[in-house]
This record gives sequence, structure tokens and C-alpha cells, in this order.
Amino acid sequence: MSMNDLSKAAADARAKLQELESKISAPETLADPHALRDVSRAYAAAKEVVAAGDRYVAAAKAAEDLKQAAASEDEEMRGLAAAESVKVEAELEDATLAFEMALVPPDPHDSANAIIEIRAGAGGEEAANFAQDLVRMYARFAERHRWKTAVVSQSHAELGGIKEAVFTIQGDGAFGAMKIEQGVHRVQRVPSTEKTGRIHTSTATVAVLPEVEETEITLEPKDLRIDTFCSGGKGGQSVNTTHSAVRITHIPTNTVVSCQDERSQLQNRERAMQILRSRVWEVEEEKRQSKIDAERKAQIGRGGRSEKIRTYNVPQDRITDHRIKRSWHNITQIMDGDLDQVVQAVKLGKKGTDEEE
Repeated sequence: MSMNDLSKAAADARAKLQELESKISAPETLADPHALRDVSRAYAAAKEVVAAGDRYVAAAKAAEDLKQAAASEDEEMRGLAAAESVKVEAELEDATLAFEMALVPPDPHDSANAIIEIRAGAGGEEAANFAQDLVRMYARFAERHRWKTAVVSQSHAELGGIKEAVFTIQGDGAFGAMKIEQGVHRVQRVPSTEKTGRIHTSTATVAVLPEVEETEITLEPKDLRIDTFCSGGKGGQSVNTTHSAVRITHIPTNTVVSCQDERSQLQNRERAMQILRSRVWEVEEEKRQSKIDAERKAQIGRGGRSEKIRTYNVPQDRITDHRIKRSWHNITQIMDGDLDQVVQAVKLGKKGTDEEE
């Protein structure tokens, strides 16, 4: 966006905040708990946009003042401008990016917790190892944001990788950040078991769902089949000898969720119901997909599970996001959870010039 467009957006954001301030204190809003919740969320989001806009306006003014100082006939003024130029330009760049991020049209569930499902794809044991690497990457990303992770279920491959893992990331904005990760991830590297040095290509799929509230989706008891069974895998003697694991099937959509990582059957049932609500919500959301705003869809894509979104080329130390044809280096750092630069670029649709591999 141009500087004029951003300045206008900052003024519009402040006007919207003032409108919401009036609405949040209106008697009809205060009388309706659901309306009050929705307006309060909108107000909180608008405050963040205004704060980012104020920062941008201040940085833009500082840059304009610096430009005038640099053109001054006063030698001392020009010297001060030269000394401050790097600092002011860096702040303007950061403030512009932050404001553009704040202006991205929000998803109603952006602030929700995220449910992540990772499955090994093509590539056998190497795909399972890659799936495990992705689980770790997202866990480290969550740590950097001080979000909590909780495992719902996972199954391991024979040689130690992960066939499938389902876990939650709990924290404000988790789904908003993680939703761009949905799709097929591809890795190109030499497996540790490869003796000839040949590069293998393996894949893993990532699905991301928001934790939806009970009021958003209704699951009728008559539509559910609930089974209990003995938990397997790690967890201690009590986990393995009691019928604490739960499997719930939503009959109309044939959606099945199993949970065995919690200690008690009640905890597993509650967690399985939460995952099931989100999966059934996803089915319903797919039906409404055509109504999604065209601009937002262009920015982040549909992110379907069949869509190849990213390649991790280890020999070339390069990660390429195919949706925006942009690459980053230092795979080790990114796969240690330093994903923010990638998330921001994809959300903003900041395209590069790299060709898709």
C-alpha cells in the first residue's frame, strides 16, 4: 500500500474505533451477552489496528522530517539527519509491516486456539521423520509466543518418526497464525539411513482447525456413537490398563475422533468432543467456502490439504513457499520455530521472484 493509502487507513481505523466505543456502551448491546461479546472482540481488534496505525503515522512523520532536514542548508542539521537515517528508516519499515499486518481482514476465529493434525505422506520412514520435525517446529513456534501445546493423540512409526499427531496450541491468536500452515509440506534431503548420499523427497500433510465454541456447532446425542477402549503407548500403567481412551463417531458426516492422552475417560471425552466439534465445523465451513471474501482468499489461499504449499530444501538451505513464490534461508533456525517472518509474508501475500520447484 502507498503512504497515502496507509495514512487514510489509519484515519479510518480511528473512526471505526470511535464508532465501536459508542456501540459497546449502548443499552441494546449491554442487554445482549452475545452482542456484547462480539462488539467487545471487535473493539479489542480495532484498538490494535489503531495502535499500529498511530505507530505508522509517527514513523512516517519522522521520516518526512528527516527528509527535510537532509535537504537543509544547515550543515549541522544535515549531519544530524544522516546520523538518524538508519534508525528512522528501520522504524518506518517495521511500523509499515506491522500496520499492514493489522489491516489484513480478520477471520472470526483468528483469536481462537488451534487444533493441528500432522500426517506422514509419501516417503515411508523419512516422511514420518519429517512429520516429527514439523511437530517440533510448531511446538517451538508456540513456545516463542508463550502458547501452550497439548497432545491429543499420536502414533509412531517403527523407526521413531510420527505417522500421525493431533495436538492443540492454546493461546490468543494461535489459529490466526497457524492457519496458513495448512496444506502439503515437502522436504528434500539426504536421510540419515541413505548410504549413497541420494536426496529423497518426502511429504507430510498439515491440517489446522480453530477450536470452536459449543454455541457455534450443535452435536446431537443421537448422531454420536461413543466407544471406550484401553489406551496404548506411553503413559504409565494406569493409562494402559483402564478403559480411559475414547472414540467418538459423528454418524451424519462419518467423522471419527479418538483421544487417549489424558488420564481419565472424562478428560478424553471432553477433549475428543472439542476436536469433533471443530472437524464437523470444518465440514460445514467447506460448504460455505464459496462465500469467503475474494480479497482474503487471494491473500492466504484456501490452504486445502491437497495444496502443496512449501518445500524445505535442506542441501540448498532454502525454504520456499509456493503460494507467494518466496524463499528464505537458514532452515535450521526456521525449523526451530522462527516462523514469524514466513507467517507475515504469506498473510500479506508478499510475493517473491522464486520459481516453484
